[in-house]
Amino acid sequence: MMIKQIWFGVALCLCLNIALAQTAKKEATLTTNPDALNFILMGDWGRNGDDHQKSVAAQMSKTVVEGNVDFVVAAGDNFYPLGVISEFDPLWKYSFEDIYNAFPLQCDWYPVLGNHDYGSNPDAQVKYSTISRRWRMTSRYYSKKFSLNGDTTKQVLFAFIDTTPLAPGYYKSKNHSVHGQDTTAQKLWLEKVLADPSPNIRWKVVVGHHPMYTGGGRTEGKDTQAMRRTLQPIFEKYHVDAYLAGHEHSLQHMGPVNGIQHFISGAASERTPARMLPISKFAASDYGFMLFSVTPENIRVQVVNDKGKILYNSLLTK
Repeated sequence: MMIKQIWFGVALCLCLNIALAQTAKKEATLTTNPDALNFILMGDWGRNGDDHQKSVAAQMSKTVVEGNVDFVVAAGDNFYPLGVISEFDPLWKYSFEDIYNAFPLQCDWYPVLGNHDYGSNPDAQVKYSTISRRWRMTSRYYSKKFSLNGDTTKQVLFAFIDTTPLAPGYYKSKNHSVHGQDTTAQKLWLEKVLADPSPNIRWKVVVGHHPMYTGGGRTEGKDTQAMRRTLQPIFEKYHVDAYLAGHEHSLQHMGPVNGIQHFISGAASERTPARMLPISKFAASDYGFMLFSVTPENIRVQVVNDKGKILYNSLLTK
């Protein structure tokens, strides 16, 4: 009788171990939805291939295929240390074309400018759109609507904004060419875009470089406070669903804060410490990016590191 009990216990443990292993394997698998609008959010990446930029790029390529990705959103600091001087700068080859050269990554890219991009000629990144098939930065700030599963009555509105001129501290720096930028004009433009009365818009998403909240090293920095003062009232007024940013070299999800979800994906080529805040859902100091899958009813967000591990999987609903 004792032997039977022992064997039963062993068998039960084996079954439990197998079940746990299957569960872990299931949790580590990318959740895919070919009918969704799928895009990658990555930021802070242009380092000529250094500091895991190549390994993150390789994993992005795999995720584009597996996740049926439609486009890439680049959240700024596209070229370190001081941006590019023209649309023919060699950094376009060494930091962009030679790194993100896999065929799956030849999809559309929608970038915004970061503070490092203001070190030289920000307009050079706009001009590159005229000679690159995939680089879609039509202006320093711009907007675009995407239909969900081909249905024009169900759309996502994106506003891609230029946050560096919105932070007063950069006007004191010799390394940032923010002088002459009309921030009032940008804010009026943003309000006009977000005020779109179309009943077809299911989600409103804003992309900028500087976060409004962060569990990284700039938790209560002047830039973060400036973003909140400038952007939060506008976002709340027009019911923005999500704000996507970089700047902090980590991967974070915070919110909702007054109805707004906040995401930071700035670890495409460097990582720095990140901690959980009271508003945090996730924070990791790891190399990687985020995959967003948008349907009319929900948004799934998955965080993927450069080894392909799924660090976080969350479903947001209205």
